[in-house]
Amino acid sequence: MTIELKVPNLACSACEETVTKAVKAIDPAAQVSADSKTKQVSVDTSVSEAAIKAAITDAGYTVA
Repeated sequence: MTIELKVPNLACSACEETVTKAVKAIDPAAQVSADSKTKQVSVDTSVSEAAIKAAITDAGYTVA
């Protein structure tokens, strides 16, 4: 399942990497695409949307 999320405080490539690592910590097989220009994060995963949002929030980012 693909989850599309808006992450307003995604500011740079380091932020993209941090969010990617946070998602892969709970689902190593996830395909993550984070774009700091559009503030969009796309995750192809078998983990629930709630778990993905929690991982990103725990990494210090806001999910809109």
